[in-house]
Amino acid sequence: MNRRLAICCVAAVMAAAVGLAADSVRIVPIVNERQVLVSFEMSDVYSDDVREMISSGLRTSFTYDIELRMLVPAWVDRTIATATVTVTDDYDNLTRRHNLTRMVDGRMEDAVVTEDESEVKRWLTALSRLPLCPTTKLERNRDYYVRVSGRQRPQRSFPFGWAARITGQAKFTFIP
Repeated sequence: MNRRLAICCVAAVMAAAVGLAADSVRIVPIVNERQVLVSFEMSDVYSDDVREMISSGLRTSFTYDIELRMLVPAWVDRTIATATVTVTDDYDNLTRRHNLTRMVDGRMEDAVVTEDESEVKRWLTALSRLPLCPTTKLERNRDYYVRVSGRQRPQRSFPFGWAARITGQAKFTFIP
């Protein structure tokens, strides 16, 4: 009996965490004639804890796993494309500058040095117009969705990886 109660409590906490996370994620898939682009923002992940870790000089990274999936009724949804974006902030306490880097699938995409905290927040929590895949991989008049899942390193808030992950998704129909 106690085991059932414990399982129910864990399930309720997980459902609440997923419900709260979905409200803080904004995902916009953009489909043009050549490719699928993804923009997203996870503004709530830049918390006071994150700000404290960065200001202490601790290297802080956010990793976003992005998937484009096709809805398949009564079967497992098919993954069309994936990308992994890692954004890292190395704050130098002496110069008070943030060294920001963005890597996409292990390749360095961009780097900037700034003192502006609003730019740091934008770099760590948002991405604009990431090319995900060519539209030639999509089937016309089919339903698709983009899922973005984010996690932070190091993490202080939760000892379990599933609790610190924020996930959201956005659906669209491909009509060429």
